[in-house]
Amino acid sequence: MKCGAIRGYHRNSMVRLSIERKAWFAGMEQEEIAIAVDNVCKVYKLYDRPMDRMKEALGLTRKKKYREHFALSNVSFDIRQGECVGIIGTNGSGKSTILKIITGVLNPTGGTVRVNGRISALLELGAGFNMEYSGMENIYLNGTMNGFSQNEINERLQDILDFADIGDYVHQPVKTYSSGMFVRLAFSVAINIDPEILIVDEALSVGDVFFQAKCYHKFEEFKKMGKTIIIVSHDLSSIAKYCDRVILLNQGVKLGEGLPKDMIDDFKRVLVGQYELPDAKSEQSLLQDAEVQEAVLAKSAAQKKAGQGDSDSKTLEYGTREAQIEAFYVTDDRDIRTNAIMKGAEFTIHMRVRFEKALPAPIFAFSFKTAKGTEITGTNTMFEKAFLESVEAGAVKEIRFTQKMSLQGGEYLLSFGVTGYNGNDFQVYHRLYDALDVTVISDKNTVGYYDMDSKVAVCDASGED
Repeated sequence: MKCGAIRGYHRNSMVRLSIERKAWFAGMEQEEIAIAVDNVCKVYKLYDRPMDRMKEALGLTRKKKYREHFALSNVSFDIRQGECVGIIGTNGSGKSTILKIITGVLNPTGGTVRVNGRISALLELGAGFNMEYSGMENIYLNGTMNGFSQNEINERLQDILDFADIGDYVHQPVKTYSSGMFVRLAFSVAINIDPEILIVDEALSVGDVFFQAKCYHKFEEFKKMGKTIIIVSHDLSSIAKYCDRVILLNQGVKLGEGLPKDMIDDFKRVLVGQYELPDAKSEQSLLQDAEVQEAVLAKSAAQKKAGQGDSDSKTLEYGTREAQIEAFYVTDDRDIRTNAIMKGAEFTIHMRVRFEKALPAPIFAFSFKTAKGTEITGTNTMFEKAFLESVEAGAVKEIRFTQKMSLQGGEYLLSFGVTGYNGNDFQVYHRLYDALDVTVISDKNTVGYYDMDSKVAVCDASGED
């Protein structure tokens, strides 16, 4: 059902929904869709005064006393079994609302949601827990709510207690728990009831770094077991690392879905207010837009002709164009242009920027990402306190960042940016994502992204080498 047809919409009876679900599941194959969201809308009535709500509820007025707020507007997507899908967007974009509709906490105003599998959800602190009960009592309460018998809960109890690791506090009332203890217990219950679909909404952000690492390790186990995972998080690095696909929402509208790197790049455009959303493009990523692709190809051709940049780069660029990055390249320790750098060697990142308008204290920046889109490192002239001056219209600046290459051997993507502040407002003048691919050549890789260049000494107990 489209949102335009919401007026006059009446919820289907539970019997009808049950019949529809059974018919839908019967037609599914083993490897088919775990969750299907079809044109889902959620509309809230906003009243200026509580009295207006009461008058309407009692039928004392025929005049419309509310205005409609669309928390979700015709959102559709499918999640296949075994996928790990991230949902990202700014605050108020509808992320938590769609999760609550999927789990049955909220009913949609329009559209349908079909779920194939047992869901375990960690939506927010306090959901499904009785604050007066002890942790142990809440374990049995949640297990019973999820359809487990007492014997089945007993079989899983030790695993729940071991993962939560809150000691004797499990026998104390939940209302006495810290937020960290609470999320430990809630997450432990959620993942140990053998769910086929796990949904987590930002709840892990209150856990300490060790608990978060344990949770993400569990995600990896779940993925190998073929379970379906949905994660809502503002931690874009985790989204890029763990998710197979990402859905981007903004103000209740799905802007796009696709590879994590692509959607994260689009999300960054949303954050700075430079993602235009014509009605005809509300169901696709700008990365699939013909005009954007045409501009990318044109720039790649220009770079190839000039001998700069990467001719095969799928660069995403945007900004006000009050300043424009005209050239960008990398040189090695011999001042030779190259895309291959030896690990441990000094290298320089170059930018040339032309200013179409006088600007106060522009900021020049670069950053390295993995092929999956995880940002690793980067800096800018503001952090380095290297350039805090205003520039005049028509000026051209050459910027050089020189440093030692400490990244592990592999392939990386290099992005560039020119930004600044207009009063208190952050402005993006020109930003180029994934403009160059850089290969780091190494004969010794250590753990992680960086080599700390450790000096090792092994001594016997007497202290002699």
